[in-house]
Amino acid sequence: MTKMTAVHPPAEAADPAALVTALARDARAAQRQLAAMTSAARAAALHRAAEALRAAAPQVLAANAADLAAGEARGLSGAMLDRLMLDEARLAGVADAVAAVADLPDPVGVVIDSAERPNGLRLSRIRVPVGTIGIIYESRPNVTADAAALCVRAGNAAILRGGSEAVHSNRAIHAALVAGLVAGGVPAAAVQLVPSQDRACVGAMLTASGLIDMIVPRGGKSLVERVQAEARVPVLAHLDGINHTYVHAAADPAMAEAIAVNAKLRRTGICGSMETLLIDAAYPAPAALVAALIDAGCEVRGDARTAALDPRVIPASNDDWDTEYLDAILSVACVDGIDAALAHIARHSSNHTEAIVTADAAVAERFLAEVDSAIVIHNASSQFADGGEFGLGAEIGIATGRLHARGPVALEGLTTYKWQVRGVGQIRP
Repeated sequence: MTKMTAVHPPAEAADPAALVTALARDARAAQRQLAAMTSAARAAALHRAAEALRAAAPQVLAANAADLAAGEARGLSGAMLDRLMLDEARLAGVADAVAAVADLPDPVGVVIDSAERPNGLRLSRIRVPVGTIGIIYESRPNVTADAAALCVRAGNAAILRGGSEAVHSNRAIHAALVAGLVAGGVPAAAVQLVPSQDRACVGAMLTASGLIDMIVPRGGKSLVERVQAEARVPVLAHLDGINHTYVHAAADPAMAEAIAVNAKLRRTGICGSMETLLIDAAYPAPAALVAALIDAGCEVRGDARTAALDPRVIPASNDDWDTEYLDAILSVACVDGIDAALAHIARHSSNHTEAIVTADAAVAERFLAEVDSAIVIHNASSQFADGGEFGLGAEIGIATGRLHARGPVALEGLTTYKWQVRGVGQIRP
């Protein structure tokens, strides 16, 4: 296969619209070549990309150190710095995720369903790549690798636009990945990183209808709101991760404490972190549960009944129930049974992830059935809301809408379908 190298005007000399147009046109040409490769060839190229990323670890970690130093100088929060930080273990995990995606079953070409009409026409729906996907993201440099791997495995071209806080890390990871992909026969323009941090490039991507087929934003509320407001391209997104854990009256106290502490504090800066804890008024050990969180370093903001459990609780404001902290801060409310818990979640949830802790199987099944969120969990931490933990290899994001894909979006979510119709000369009367 002929390798194709994208040629663009220098970032500093190009206006954003012209730059994005050039990237997208190169991407569409590369995507046609990528889609024509066999599944085995795409998988082999991704394994080469993972190997190249491991080999480039010193360069990537040095680039990440530069980003961290700049972030600290800019006053980024601890949660933001944690999202940004790479060490040897995390980088190894990023490379392992690329290899894991390579080994996943390829959805492209899978027959979703088929039928034969009375007139003899044979119909089938088959999965095909979406096309060219734009990913706009902040903070997490691992998204560069995850998004690239998922797009390539499903036969899509990717245009990546990372945040300025991770610019050096993103460039180092992208360079390593592309070197490995090209060695495996993938066109270089199949995975492109926007070479400019001009915010106008985001606007140009959002309005590139006919050139970019789908936009996936991963970042803070302001970024996602902008994308949803300005996009003229279909968007796959979630706005907030206001996730609840409900500790039911029949919850095992040791299990409830372990799950609550992990759900909030394992990593506070990820979108699966618990932001509100609901404690059933009949739960037998509420004070110990609240104390366990505070003792572990969490600031608890509670309603009046929660505040009565521990003098260290800070009174919650109305805004707390609708806040994604992404920090060691938690809002806690006492509720009168499952109905009150479901009502609170319906009012305040962002439809991302909700969990219940209970030994009552009937209550658990009701919660799983009635909570209208993309991910609903029984007796486990909301921190499992992750594509890798779901066995998807990696994720390009978690979608909370109702169309196309929902929950962790991995390979299947990066495909669409087409109809194939086979006849023997039928004409319509």
